[in-house]
Amino acid sequence: MKREILTQFMNKLSEFPDWIKETIYRQLGEELSERETPAYIFASYKPILTYKGKCEADFKTSSFDTNIYNILSYSDKNFSISEIMLNTYLSMEEVASYFLLCLDEGYFEIPDDSRILNIAGFIAGKYKTGEYFLKNGNLSETQLNTVINSSRNEENKNKKFGQILIDYGFINKSQLNSIISIKNEAKKRFVLDYNEIPTIKQEYTDNDEKHREQIAKLQNENKILKTKLEQLLTMVKNND
Repeated sequence: MKREILTQFMNKLSEFPDWIKETIYRQLGEELSERETPAYIFASYKPILTYKGKCEADFKTSSFDTNIYNILSYSDKNFSISEIMLNTYLSMEEVASYFLLCLDEGYFEIPDDSRILNIAGFIAGKYKTGEYFLKNGNLSETQLNTVINSSRNEENKNKKFGQILIDYGFINKSQLNSIISIKNEAKKRFVLDYNEIPTIKQEYTDNDEKHREQIAKLQNENKILKTKLEQLLTMVKNND
């Protein structure tokens, strides 16, 4: 059964008094107007399974970890990236990494919009800042090489690469702040279903110790999320 968590949450918001909805709308509008949000392009995308992907989802011949098969299964149900994140309790960074792996394995069709691959690659750490702007069409290879060479100069040794891009006028501060914000937010897990506090289900393959460290970190994050969810639940109940 498809758990339409995002739809259910939006339906709940629609029941709020108009003055609350107006307040939320105006505040979010002000925040979003200050920066571009390319992450939405990736978050709203619905991965399309290939025949090979459907076979792997059904028979699990490659013995990947559970998260990959969950992503394949949800994609087969026409879930978007954001819906997959909300239903698996994975971060956008993790889903982006799994998404790229599934593309490399031939389980997903290649998106028509290259921006989807670009932002997924940046979020997953495949592309650095300069590479992202190059692939996104903001930079030429000549401009990127100019900045790379400049970053090696003594005068720029304490500057971050993005700042040098701004200094040259190749990108603006808003563009840089936007992807930095996306990169930071992509590391977080977001739980929208206040009726359930998630537990992390992971079948270990390789790098067991690394996975255990991640889960220890996630347990701490879940404590913080639980507090936020309780606050949200109280707000929703007060408006029922």
